[in-house]
Amino acid sequence: MGAKGGGLSKGFAALFTFVGFLSSITGTWYTKAFVVDKSLVPDWKGPRKVFPVTVTALEDGSWEAKTTLLIKGRCLEKKVTLQKTEEPGRYSAYHGKKLVYIEELPESHHCIFYCESQDPGKKFRMGKLMGRNPEENLEALEEFRKFTQRKGLLAETIFTPEQTDTCVPEHA
Repeated sequence: MGAKGGGLSKGFAALFTFVGFLSSITGTWYTKAFVVDKSLVPDWKGPRKVFPVTVTALEDGSWEAKTTLLIKGRCLEKKVTLQKTEEPGRYSAYHGKKLVYIEELPESHHCIFYCESQDPGKKFRMGKLMGRNPEENLEALEEFRKFTQRKGLLAETIFTPEQTDTCVPEHA
């Protein structure tokens, strides 16, 4: 029982650590960098400006992520509900069409949000490095580069958008 008991204890420890992380995921996050699988969407340019993301816990155990997008000169509020799944750190979004994985980067107050499309007709993969403040963190960015390599995403397609707190509509 020693080996199994030790493994079980480690499993519970990891689960409790993850549960603690989840309770700290609520609040404001800033997009530091992101990458998209350019082989699936070669003409994707990404946003020029990004706005803070606010994550709140919902009563049913899921999460709501809310941000503003600047699209064609207009400011649009976007909300995404992340439904928990059986696997810790994995969430379902858009009625199961996308899976979102959240990976904490230890000691850095950063995490990676990684999204994969489950819709056979619309393949898509994207990773975002998120932090608690808008300042650059080179160690977290290096961890993000390693993450993109593990996922088979090209590190040269990583870009860091301009951070801004307020969306101001652009006039054409």
